[in-house]
Amino acid sequence: MTKPITAGRVLCALEDIPDGNSKGFPPVPGAFMGLFAVRRGRQVWVYVNSCPHIGVPLDPVPDRFLDAKKQNILCATHGARFRVEDGFCTSGPCYGESLEAVRAHVDEQDQVIVPEDAGL
Repeated sequence: MTKPITAGRVLCALEDIPDGNSKGFPPVPGAFMGLFAVRRGRQVWVYVNSCPHIGVPLDPVPDRFLDAKKQNILCATHGARFRVEDGFCTSGPCYGESLEAVRAHVDEQDQVIVPEDAGL
Protein backbone atom coordinates (compact mmCIF):
# COMPACT_ATOMS: atom_id res chain seq x y z
CA MET A 1 0.00 0.00 0.00
CA THR A 2 1.29 3.47 -0.91
CA LYS A 3 1.67 5.95 1.92
CA PRO A 4 -0.67 8.95 1.67
CA ILE A 5 0.88 12.15 0.38
CA THR A 6 1.07 14.59 3.27
CA ALA A 7 1.92 17.77 1.33
CA GLY A 8 0.09 17.42 -1.95
CA ARG A 9 -2.06 19.19 -4.45
CA VAL A 10 -5.24 18.17 -6.21
CA LEU A 11 -4.54 17.09 -9.77
CA CYS A 12 -8.22 16.60 -10.61
CA ALA A 13 -11.40 14.89 -9.49
CA LEU A 14 -11.44 11.14 -10.11
CA GLU A 15 -14.48 11.57 -12.36
CA ASP A 16 -12.45 13.88 -14.62
CA ILE A 17 -10.55 10.83 -15.87
CA PRO A 18 -12.90 8.46 -17.72
CA ASP A 19 -12.70 4.96 -16.24
CA GLY A 20 -10.41 2.81 -18.41
CA ASN A 21 -8.95 5.86 -20.13
CA SER A 22 -6.41 8.64 -19.72
CA LYS A 23 -6.20 12.40 -19.29
CA GLY A 24 -3.38 14.89 -19.76
CA PHE A 25 -2.58 17.90 -17.60
CA PRO A 26 -0.56 20.95 -18.72
CA PRO A 27 2.66 21.88 -16.93
CA VAL A 28 2.31 23.84 -13.71
CA PRO A 29 4.04 27.25 -13.72
CA GLY A 30 7.80 26.72 -13.77
CA ALA A 31 7.55 23.15 -15.06
CA PHE A 32 8.78 21.96 -18.44
CA MET A 33 6.52 18.93 -19.01
CA GLY A 34 2.94 18.19 -18.06
CA LEU A 35 1.55 15.08 -16.46
CA PHE A 36 -0.95 12.45 -17.51
CA ALA A 37 -3.05 9.96 -15.60
CA VAL A 38 -4.56 6.59 -16.43
CA ARG A 39 -7.58 5.34 -14.49
CA ARG A 40 -8.91 1.85 -13.90
CA GLY A 41 -11.71 1.97 -11.35
CA ARG A 42 -10.41 3.81 -8.29
CA GLN A 43 -6.77 3.11 -9.18
CA VAL A 44 -4.91 5.98 -10.87
CA TRP A 45 -1.35 6.00 -12.24
CA VAL A 46 0.30 9.34 -12.97
CA TYR A 47 3.39 9.91 -15.15
CA VAL A 48 5.38 12.81 -16.56
CA ASN A 49 4.29 13.31 -20.17
CA SER A 50 7.71 12.64 -21.69
CA CYS A 51 8.97 9.65 -23.66
CA PRO A 52 12.28 8.38 -22.21
CA HIS A 53 13.64 7.97 -25.77
CA ILE A 54 14.00 11.67 -26.67
CA GLY A 55 11.73 13.52 -24.26
CA VAL A 56 8.79 14.31 -26.55
CA PRO A 57 5.23 14.31 -25.20
CA LEU A 58 3.50 10.95 -25.69
CA ASP A 59 0.06 12.14 -26.80
CA PRO A 60 -0.67 13.01 -30.45
CA VAL A 61 -4.07 14.38 -29.51
CA PRO A 62 -5.01 15.75 -26.06
CA ASP A 63 -5.85 12.98 -23.58
CA ARG A 64 -4.95 10.14 -25.99
CA PHE A 65 -2.21 8.20 -24.19
CA LEU A 66 -3.45 4.62 -24.61
CA ASP A 67 -3.33 2.20 -27.52
CA ALA A 68 -6.53 1.24 -29.39
CA LYS A 69 -7.27 -1.59 -26.95
CA LYS A 70 -6.61 0.73 -23.96
CA GLN A 71 -4.16 -1.81 -22.53
CA ASN A 72 -0.83 0.04 -22.86
CA ILE A 73 0.46 3.59 -22.80
CA LEU A 74 1.65 4.46 -26.31
CA CYS A 75 4.20 7.01 -27.54
CA ALA A 76 2.68 8.45 -30.71
CA THR A 77 6.08 9.52 -32.06
CA HIS A 78 7.91 6.17 -31.86
CA GLY A 79 5.22 3.57 -31.19
CA ALA A 80 6.85 2.59 -27.91
CA ARG A 81 4.51 0.76 -25.53
CA PHE A 82 4.56 1.07 -21.76
CA ARG A 83 2.76 -0.90 -19.05
CA VAL A 84 0.11 1.15 -17.29
CA GLU A 85 0.97 -0.28 -13.86
CA ASP A 86 4.63 0.78 -13.75
CA GLY A 87 5.48 2.71 -16.94
CA PHE A 88 7.99 0.06 -18.08
CA CYS A 89 8.65 0.09 -21.85
CA THR A 90 7.87 -3.33 -23.31
CA SER A 91 8.56 -2.47 -26.98
CA GLY A 92 10.04 0.30 -29.09
CA PRO A 93 13.28 2.30 -29.15
CA CYS A 94 13.33 2.81 -25.38
CA TYR A 95 12.76 -0.88 -24.52
CA GLY A 96 13.71 -1.55 -20.91
CA GLU A 97 13.43 2.10 -19.82
CA SER A 98 10.48 3.53 -17.89
CA LEU A 99 8.29 6.59 -17.80
CA GLU A 100 8.84 8.91 -14.84
CA ALA A 101 6.16 7.93 -12.32
CA VAL A 102 4.50 10.44 -10.01
CA ARG A 103 3.13 9.21 -6.69
CA ALA A 104 -0.64 9.67 -6.55
CA HIS A 105 -3.61 8.57 -4.53
CA VAL A 106 -7.36 9.08 -4.49
CA ASP A 107 -8.56 10.71 -1.27
CA GLU A 108 -11.87 10.34 0.57
CA GLN A 109 -13.42 13.11 -1.57
CA ASP A 110 -12.52 11.26 -4.81
CA GLN A 111 -9.79 13.73 -5.68
CA VAL A 112 -6.52 12.63 -7.27
CA ILE A 113 -3.69 13.96 -5.09
CA VAL A 114 -0.06 14.30 -6.25
CA PRO A 115 2.96 15.76 -4.44
CA GLU A 116 3.29 19.57 -4.48
CA ASP A 117 6.42 19.32 -6.63
CA ALA A 118 4.97 16.85 -9.18
CA GLY A 119 6.05 17.77 -12.68
CA LEU A 120 8.74 20.22 -11.59
